[in-house]
Amino acid sequence: MSDSDSINSEPNTTSPTSPSPPSVSPSASQNLLSTEEKRYNDLEGWLSKLSVGTPLAESEVKHLCEKARETLMNESNVQPVSAPVTICGNIHGQWHDLIELYRIGGSVPDTNYLFMGNYVDQGYYSVETVTMLVCLKIRYP
Repeated sequence: MSDSDSINSEPNTTSPTSPSPPSVSPSASQNLLSTEEKRYNDLEGWLSKLSVGTPLAESEVKHLCEKARETLMNESNVQPVSAPVTICGNIHGQWHDLIELYRIGGSVPDTNYLFMGNYVDQGYYSVETVTMLVCLKIRYP
């Protein structure tokens, strides 16, 4: 055996009786996240996109609707509202106005908001507006 062979060769440290550690693929590690962590991560990502006016992809909106359905099915149709509360009506899909409301009134969850309706119909950003409101409802029930 030459000097270069002995320097470059590594000793065999594994024994036949010691099992090797299991390998965890990225997809398997994602499955280890709890449902609540996944829900939180999805919502935070969506809120980040929506807060700068980027619409969600169709698949994300479908997933958001499923989460909204779960949340709303577990609530009664009449909800108690904690005071103090900022009451807002007729946002009409005006995303910029919604962002301005949050800027002036305070961000969620620091400020309680009650939106009375007419979330979409006239504004250019109706989809962004309603998806942001739904995300916030799910994130901060």
